[in-house]
Amino acid sequence: MDESRAALILTPTQKSVDPELLEIAGSFALPAPVRSIAPLGSGNVNDTWRVDLPPASEGPQALVLQRLNTRVFPRPDLVMANIRRLGEHLDRPGALAAAGGRWELPRVVPVRGSGAPCLEQGGQVWRLLTFIARSRSVDTITGHRQALQVGRALGTFHSLIHDLPTAELADTLEGFHVTPGYLAAFERVLRRTEVPLTPQAQHCIAFIRDREAFMPVLEEAQRSGRLRQRPIHGDPKVNNILFDSDSGDAIALVDLDTVKPGLIHYDIGDCLRSGCNRLGEETDDWRSVRFDLELCEGVLEGYISRAHRFLEDADYDHIPDAIRLLSLELGLRFFTDHLAGDVYFRTSRPRHNLQRALVQFRLTESIETQQGEIRSLVERLRRQASAA
Repeated sequence: MDESRAALILTPTQKSVDPELLEIAGSFALPAPVRSIAPLGSGNVNDTWRVDLPPASEGPQALVLQRLNTRVFPRPDLVMANIRRLGEHLDRPGALAAAGGRWELPRVVPVRGSGAPCLEQGGQVWRLLTFIARSRSVDTITGHRQALQVGRALGTFHSLIHDLPTAELADTLEGFHVTPGYLAAFERVLRRTEVPLTPQAQHCIAFIRDREAFMPVLEEAQRSGRLRQRPIHGDPKVNNILFDSDSGDAIALVDLDTVKPGLIHYDIGDCLRSGCNRLGEETDDWRSVRFDLELCEGVLEGYISRAHRFLEDADYDHIPDAIRLLSLELGLRFFTDHLAGDVYFRTSRPRHNLQRALVQFRLTESIETQQGEIRSLVERLRRQASAA
């Protein structure tokens, strides 16, 4: 069937599909008519739908349609250029061998006719990506094997792209994960705050003040030459990792909008922050939050098993700092947004961002009490990797 007509022929099942979404999906280079479109996931940034094609169609039978949030990503063209460059890097002969098994990357489906990576229509920006079949995601890690797979996923991703020159990637989110910048934003918002502060808010302010001197630790290491920028994912939370539905092995790291040059420690710290809190960042019981050292061991073991070939001594030295810093940073961002009136993070109830901040600060405290154990763990895993 001619590609230009395939997406425009209505099938009986399309009668219940939103006409606007059907028109948008049909603007991309589809190999067959759309069968159904349904909401997918619960992301905080982009609006997402799953697009299903007939089972007999050539190529992928499911795709992911997204409306990009241009307030967060004002240059969607650069976001899409980064994703395409990532795909080109992994398309080199033998490039995926480092994955050691099934590993997939969402691919860009171009706009029909123009070949553009995204569609601008009515002031909105849309894109279509391939869907990774036979996969599932989780919100929390349930045990050692899963923790090992989470670490392997991030380690595999880093090992596949560590040699991609950072000059070939755009910085789509300048200042992202640069903690001193978030501290400066907090100070500006605090100076403008006129409402009385609750005891919990006062606790958060004191918590931040006690750790101001620590916040530049990674940026100072970069300025001194101990750490250097590499390509990073930018948002490797546990629920951005996909597992094979049958084997349970990690097979993909998705949500690639934040791919950019940065410090791999941002990724390592964020992955461990999200993965080693069994109660999750949305828990109401923030006083019971703790950093699970056993899960941390599994994640780091999996990560280092895949990433040790390019890790340097200074990289290992700053992993404990990264784990502590990224939970502190997110707490700082949540609390700043609370003071600013919840203008960035989506909320579902009053003081939601304050509650989130308390969770992250309690997690930071738990990490701080275990810094000695974390450093010993990293050193042991470094020795094991060197001896292998």
